[in-house]
This record gives sequence, structure tokens and C-alpha cells, in this order.
Amino acid sequence: MTENAPQLPSKFVRGNDHLNRLLADPQLAADVAEAHVAAEEMDRVHAMNLAMIRKAAQMTQTEVAKKLGVGQAAVSRLESREDMLLSTLYDYLTATGADTASIVVTVHGRRIELDLGIIHGARTT
Repeated sequence: MTENAPQLPSKFVRGNDHLNRLLADPQLAADVAEAHVAAEEMDRVHAMNLAMIRKAAQMTQTEVAKKLGVGQAAVSRLESREDMLLSTLYDYLTATGADTASIVVTVHGRRIELDLGIIHGARTT
């Protein structure tokens, strides 16, 4: 460009300002919210059994057993059980490295989360 060339007005718009203008459209905002919910659902891992949780934590049965203070065979039996106490489930989950442990149920379309840590704490105090 030469010194005599006219200066064009800047068309730069800050990214957040541009996004805010786009999201002011109610339909576009709804579409974005729907896509966000769908992405979160795709990111969720649905464990079919306890062994999947242990494998996601990249742990062996022996490593989990050590944290629980039991033998490897006990962990194997635990992973193949069809039912157990919530406190046992909580102990297993925390042994595999879970930061939080909860159960989510849907009742009449309403999502309810049961925090196993609170239940476990209430049981031990």
C-alpha cells in the first residue's frame, strides 16, 4: 500500500461480540443449546458393569483389591455380582479413582441424582 491510499474502515469484530450478536437470535440460541446437550450426551460413558469402570481407570483387579484391603478374587466376585449394598458400590468406585459417586434416576421425567458419598458418610457417622 502507498501512503496516499485511502484507509479502509476496520471490519474487525471481537469474537465474543460476534457470538453474542449471533446468539441474540432465539432460534440460533436454541439450536446451539440443543447441540450442546447432544454433545454432552455423546461424551457420557455408559458403563455396563463395574469392570468397565475399573478398565476406564486403567486399573487391574489386584490394584483395586489392594485399595479395598481385600484379595483379587473378592474384586472379581464383586464385579460379577448382580446386586450389592450402596456402601459397597461407593467403596469400589472410590477405589477406582472416582472423585464423586452418584446414581441418576428419572422419575416422571424429572432427573434426580443420589450422592453416594453423602449416604456413605451418613452411614459411618
